[in-house]
Amino acid sequence: MIGAILAGGRGRRFGGDKLLYRINGKPLILYTVERLEKARKIDEIVLIASRNNVEKLKALGYEVVIDELLIGPMGGVYTALGLGDAFVVAGDMPLLIPEFVDYIIDEFEKSGKLACVPRWSNGYLEPLHSAYSKAFREVLEKKIIARDYALNRAIREVNPCYLSIESLPEEWRESFFNVNTREDLGMIRNLQ
Repeated sequence: MIGAILAGGRGRRFGGDKLLYRINGKPLILYTVERLEKARKIDEIVLIASRNNVEKLKALGYEVVIDELLIGPMGGVYTALGLGDAFVVAGDMPLLIPEFVDYIIDEFEKSGKLACVPRWSNGYLEPLHSAYSKAFREVLEKKIIARDYALNRAIREVNPCYLSIESLPEEWRESFFNVNTREDLGMIRNLQ
């Protein structure tokens, strides 16, 4: 399965390109990449970028595919699924738990569904820490044509495999942590 890392955001709340911001001398996105590489079920890593950051991301040595749509996360997922089934994660999630990624992919494969998405008990989804079938791309294409860019709504409409987060090991929850502001960096200063 492809490990697709969405890397097209503008980092407005962060105040710059947070994915290339260096923590302990290494760009933030590389922490996400390295943890995703440790997942047994991931065969290759692809970075989904916008035109403005493609060259900088290519310099990291990974395949980069351009999201031409620029409509937010739905466009990134749509672009990734053009390559095949994909586990999609946001580039600003440096605390990924490889075992959790493998668990999600295992459940996705067993389910036969178009998507497998972690869901909190209040109904909140984690769509950028989920597995998707390339067949889900057709659903997204219809949504895009209709200018309905709500990824969560598209997911809910296909009767996906939901994983109850509260029933999973509590330590896996740090996998969802993402860096939005410079203050969030304090949470990850000790990363190696």
